[in-house]
Amino acid sequence: MTSPSSVPRLVVAAPSSGSGKTTVATGLMAAFAGRGLAVSPHKVGPDYIDPGYHALATGRPGRNLDAYLCGAELVAPLFLHGASGCDIAVVEGVMGLYDGAAGEGELASTAQVAKLLGAPVVLVVDASSQSRSVAALVHGFVSWDPGVRVGGVILNKVGSDRHEALLREALDAAGVPVLGVVRRAAPVEVPSRHLGLVPVAERGGQAVDAVAAMAGLVAGGCDLDALMALARSAGPLPGGSAPWTPGPVPTYRPTRPADKLPKPRVAVAGGSAFTFSYAEHTELLAAAGAEVVPFDPLRDEELPEDTAGLVIGGGFPEVYAAELSANETLRKSVAELAVRGAPVAAECAGLLYLCRELDGMPMCGVLDATARMGERLTLGYRDAVAVSDSALAAAGTRLRGHEFHRTVVEPGAGAAAAWGMRAPERRLEGFVQQGVHASYLHTHWASEPGVARRFVERCRTS
Repeated sequence: MTSPSSVPRLVVAAPSSGSGKTTVATGLMAAFAGRGLAVSPHKVGPDYIDPGYHALATGRPGRNLDAYLCGAELVAPLFLHGASGCDIAVVEGVMGLYDGAAGEGELASTAQVAKLLGAPVVLVVDASSQSRSVAALVHGFVSWDPGVRVGGVILNKVGSDRHEALLREALDAAGVPVLGVVRRAAPVEVPSRHLGLVPVAERGGQAVDAVAAMAGLVAGGCDLDALMALARSAGPLPGGSAPWTPGPVPTYRPTRPADKLPKPRVAVAGGSAFTFSYAEHTELLAAAGAEVVPFDPLRDEELPEDTAGLVIGGGFPEVYAAELSANETLRKSVAELAVRGAPVAAECAGLLYLCRELDGMPMCGVLDATARMGERLTLGYRDAVAVSDSALAAAGTRLRGHEFHRTVVEPGAGAAAAWGMRAPERRLEGFVQQGVHASYLHTHWASEPGVARRFVERCRTS
């Protein structure tokens, strides 16, 4: 049996965004799964959408590896947690291979994650407008950082047999193996909009068909045996890391035995409007003693019975504003829960849902604020400190997060700020009132497990 720290693994990277990483990585996951292998899917960075396609391809939760949000020291443990019991792990990179957090060197780049995992890299190259020059491009990526091992190339958008022959000849002279060729004439329909690909939850059978098409492209054009051999060459993870775990329940001294503690019910929003969440969040809530109950604000007219706390993650409420607004019964149920002082954690889309209105349509009215679509995309990592005690964090708690939205919130009065952004942002952000913590900031709770424990403890006592 393969040791968990020696699971075969590949990192799928590219010279830049738009080269075809998602198509190749998702297709590779699905193709290996189609061979009967247990495939562990991962995504570098804070992306929520690609992991949905990865999960569809493999039947396992798509998991993120983000050295900025979680710290470099947690990358290998989180990887091992997700890859437990698997035959191979496929990690899709972010942006270009060496691109990471702005102004932070290699931090949060695909290259850094590949080194932390000791994983070979497969470089996906858009070859549509080049022939012999591909060798110079690949040579630059191979030689830039000796700590990154590029084990081969998959050529994307290749136009013809002649084009393929020229590309292979150039790369053969450069000593870089060609592990696959994907033809230009075989597009995969994966629609996009203002924040990237349309999530799996919104596409139903179309998403299933898209993943099957990706698997067909990869299986038909790539050498799966050679890719598996490359994955097996990874060897043990550097540093002898142990798998991450959500941890035992009590970090406090209960007045009753652990099995007699109340098990508060935490409702977690899902469905098409709220698709942005990390798998570890629900695992942490459950480990802290909560009963996690999903619900769909587009379909369910009431919160789950006996809800003691509410988590509303990110997503696309602006796309579903009319439907969310029409579900007046649920909006009132959410407002009543907040008025009672129950813990409510809302990120980005959740923040918009708690406002008085979104694009002129009534929302829950928990926060004295209005929200609307804006013209500018707000995107980037943030270093933040909690400025108010809340159900999630004590004042002074430092967390790193990520903003990704094209909306604007115009606040009224009466709520304390949630976060103080540190340099270079230096601004206050979000809302804290009663049990509500609402913010644009997406955070990864694995970096600070006390967040989930604090939230569940507040659910017990509120």
